Amino acid sequence: MADDSMMMVEEAIPRERQLILLWGGSGGVGAAGRYTDHDIWNIYNGGTSHQNGPGLLYEPLAFYSAFNDTVYPWLAESWEYNADFTELTINLRDGITWSDGVAFGADDVAYTLDYLLNNSGVRRSAQVQRDIESVEQVDDLTVKVTFQGPRPKFMYFMMYKFDIGLYIVPKHVFDGNDWLEFTHFDIDKGWPVTTGPWHVIQTSPEQKIINRRDSWWAVDQGLVEQLPDVLQIVYVPNPGETQMAQAVIANRADATLDLRPTTMAEVLARNPAVVTHSGFEKPYGYVDWWPIGLLFNASKPPYDDKRVRWAMSYYINRDQLIEVAYDGAGTPSQLPIPSYAPLQRYYDAVEDKLATTHNTIEYNPAKADGLMMDAGYAKNSNGYWEKDGNEVICDILGFGIFNDFGPILARQLDNHGIKSSYNNPPDAWAQQSAGEASCGLRGHGGSVRDPYFTMNLYYGTDAEEAGEGHQTNAYFWSDPRFNELTDEVSATGINDVAKLEELWSEAMEIWLDELPDVQVLEWYHRIPMNTTYWTNWPTHDNPYTNGAFWHLTFQLILNNLRSTS
Repeated sequence: MADDSMMMVEEAIPRERQLILLWGGSGGVGAAGRYTDHDIWNIYNGGTSHQNGPGLLYEPLAFYSAFNDTVYPWLAESWEYNADFTELTINLRDGITWSDGVAFGADDVAYTLDYLLNNSGVRRSAQVQRDIESVEQVDDLTVKVTFQGPRPKFMYFMMYKFDIGLYIVPKHVFDGNDWLEFTHFDIDKGWPVTTGPWHVIQTSPEQKIINRRDSWWAVDQGLVEQLPDVLQIVYVPNPGETQMAQAVIANRADATLDLRPTTMAEVLARNPAVVTHSGFEKPYGYVDWWPIGLLFNASKPPYDDKRVRWAMSYYINRDQLIEVAYDGAGTPSQLPIPSYAPLQRYYDAVEDKLATTHNTIEYNPAKADGLMMDAGYAKNSNGYWEKDGNEVICDILGFGIFNDFGPILARQLDNHGIKSSYNNPPDAWAQQSAGEASCGLRGHGGSVRDPYFTMNLYYGTDAEEAGEGHQTNAYFWSDPRFNELTDEVSATGINDVAKLEELWSEAMEIWLDELPDVQVLEWYHRIPMNTTYWTNWPTHDNPYTNGAFWHLTFQLILNNLRSTS
C-alpha cells in the first residue's frame, strides 16, 4: 500500500485480532474508489449491496456451500414441503433475538416475504411474485408458504450461497418504511440491528468498521463452537491492484478482491505467509460460480440475428486470451454453468453437440466470415462488416476485473471486422441490465446445483420480468418453448435427475442453436489470503466454502478463521 493514510483503521483492537479487507468503492466492480454507501445498511436499498458489508448483518434461513455440497440450517431449524411441492412449512429456531433485544420469529419471515410479494422493483421481489401465492404466520416460530404451483426449489432459492439468497429483515424496524429508501442506519439507535455476532461501530467513505458482539445465539444453541476469533472487521475501499498487492505483501491487509495471475505470483513470491485456494500453484484460486460471457441486447439489430452471435463466438481465440492475459492460468467456458461436480451431468447431456455441431469455444474465423456473409454483411473499405450502411459495432462494457483480457478480446474482434473497443464505466452493470450496451462482459450468476437458476437467466423478455441483480435477463433474448421448459424445471424436484436432464437437454437444443450470448472464460477467484494473523482459510485441502468474503457465505469463513495469536 502506498501510505498509511489509505488505511485509517481503529487502534483500540490489536492488529492481530482485526480482519482487514480491501474491497469495493465508488469506481464500479473491481475498480478503486471511496464508499458511497457507508450510511446505507438496509440490504434492500438500491444504493448498496450485500457484498459491501450488510450481508453479514442479515442472517439467512440456511446456508448452502457448493464446495462441500452441504446445507447448514441456520435461522430455520427445519422445513418441509407437502407432497406436491405447493406448500412449504418453515420451522424457526427458538430463542433467537435481534441485537436490540426483540425476539426474532415467524413475524419477521412472514413480513419479509409478504412485502416482496406485494412490492415490485425490490431485490428478489420478481422471483417471489412468480412463485408465491400467499404467506401465513402459523405461530411464533412457524411460517407456511403457499405457492402458485409446484416450487420445490424455493427454499434453496432463499438459502445463502455465493451471491444469491433472500434476506430476512426485522419487522419491528422495517415496518412502515419504503425499503428502497430506508437506510437502516443510526448508531445511536443501535441500527442496523442484527441476529448475528456483529455490530457497526464506525463508517465513512474511507472505511467501514464492524466489531464482534459479546454473545450470539448460534454459540448458545451449539450451532457453532465459539464466537469468531475476529474481533473487528475493517473494510477499506479497493485502492487498485498494485496497492492491494503491496498491502498484502506488507501484512497490512488480510484478504482482498481477487488479483490477476501475474500479480498473485509476485505476491506469493514476496510474502510466503500468503496462500491461495490452490496453494502456491496455478491457477492460484478456484472456479467461481460466474462463467464469463459476451452479452448483447439480442432483441435489437445486429445481435437479434443468431448468425451474427455465432460469428462473434467463432472470432474469439480463447486460448490466446488465457495465455496472454492469465499466463496460461485459466480455462474457457463452454456453457453458462460452472464446472462444478453437481452440474457435470448437465455438461455430459450436451457433450456430443459441444464437441461437434455446436462447439461454443471453437476459434474459426473462416466459419464466422461465412455466417456474416450469409446474414447479408460485407466488409467495407475500412475492413469492418457492414450492411445497409451500418457497421457492426461492439463497444464492450466491462468491469475493472476484466481489464486484463477485455482489451485483448476487443482487439480480436476488431481484427476480424467487428468494430470493437473496451471500456469499464462505473455504471457498466446498469447499462448492461437495461439493454443499453452494444456489448458487455458479465458473469452468469445462475446454477451451482441444478440447471434452473441458469435457465432463469434467459427467462422472459426483459430484465424486469427476469428479476434483479445476478438473476437478470440482461441478454434480452426470449423463446416461448425455452420459457416453458424453465417453468417445468422450476417445478421438478432436485433429486429427479432423469427428468431434469431431459428438460435441460431440450432447452439446450434451443439455446445452442440460438446462442443468446457468447461463452468466453470460466471465472477464477484468485484471492490472496494472509496467514500472518489468520489461519484456516478455505482452500482446496479444506473446502468448507468458497473464499470470497464478499459473498453471502462470509460468515462460514468467519466461523472457521483462527487467530495465530
